[in-house]
Amino acid sequence: MKEYIIEFSAKAVTALKQINSLENSISQTLFVVKDQTMIGTLTDGDIRRGLLNGLDTSSPIMSFMNTNFKSIYQNHTDLDEITKCRENNIKLLPILDKYDRIIDLIDLTKSLTKLPITAVLMAGGLGSRLSPLTDNTPKPMLLVGDKPILEHNIDRLIKFGIKEFIISVQYLKDQIIDYFGDGSQKGITINYIIEEKPLGTIGALSLIHEVSNYTILLMNSDILTDMDFEFMYRQHLKLGKKMTVLSIPYRIDIPYAVMETDDENVLNFKEKPSLNYYTNGGVYLLDADLVSEIPKNSFYNATDLMEKLLMKKELVHYSHKGFWLDIGKPKDYKQSQDLISKLKL
Repeated sequence: MKEYIIEFSAKAVTALKQINSLENSISQTLFVVKDQTMIGTLTDGDIRRGLLNGLDTSSPIMSFMNTNFKSIYQNHTDLDEITKCRENNIKLLPILDKYDRIIDLIDLTKSLTKLPITAVLMAGGLGSRLSPLTDNTPKPMLLVGDKPILEHNIDRLIKFGIKEFIISVQYLKDQIIDYFGDGSQKGITINYIIEEKPLGTIGALSLIHEVSNYTILLMNSDILTDMDFEFMYRQHLKLGKKMTVLSIPYRIDIPYAVMETDDENVLNFKEKPSLNYYTNGGVYLLDADLVSEIPKNSFYNATDLMEKLLMKKELVHYSHKGFWLDIGKPKDYKQSQDLISKLKL
């Protein structure tokens, strides 16, 4: 961030040199700080206007800066404000702590938003249905296009501003850990849960000690999707339930006329009807306090938790009608290879 930050006491000529050095950078806006506290922004346009108003290049930048700047606070993410900033062509948005110090910058040329979510990716399965491809490679590390399935998912979540990742690993775990490391190369943090035994689709959550966010996104790592995680998160907040599951519409076309009957009586005919259902899409948003309800280090599936929440009316679904593919079988893997160049993930 240092290249974008300038002290309030600097002169305009110094600021111009610093702005000029940002010619090939994301943004040519400087963030002005005083005692580490952000107090304004500065562009070459601000300096030009000041010069036209009688200032000179030896004047301090406090005389030029804009104090009506856009920023967001670390623990009070305003998704609507981020959307407005992106629509107004703001490229870098500062994140401030409670003392108004800059702790991070959102690159709105790459990130759509900043979701206050911790992502947990389940990557420990054997992938036996994809053998022999998975005999020496964990399924999440199979290449789709030019990168592994798991990396496609991580990169898409990064686009939504998610920075904290936890990956649950077991089978051939070292390949995953060695490839992604601590996540610093992608500007994120990655921690790992090592399953000493199979824990089902959600049991690994019981091994999490602490997360920075109140909302956890749990996702199977062998899915490819273009879903909008922000829409799902907004619905989760709006409905205020403990858990939201991604649902995928599934249609069955019956090629015959169907009779509606009552005992021996035929009541009606329906000509080649279609039946519409929703299937579990393997992506879940859940409040972090639900982790305490998962048995410690035991086999436990997401459906087990969902059954409990059904009784309490604390389970809702988010329907995604776009692209979604569970890479479970060889034909699915081939389909992913055929489609990846056309997808915008």
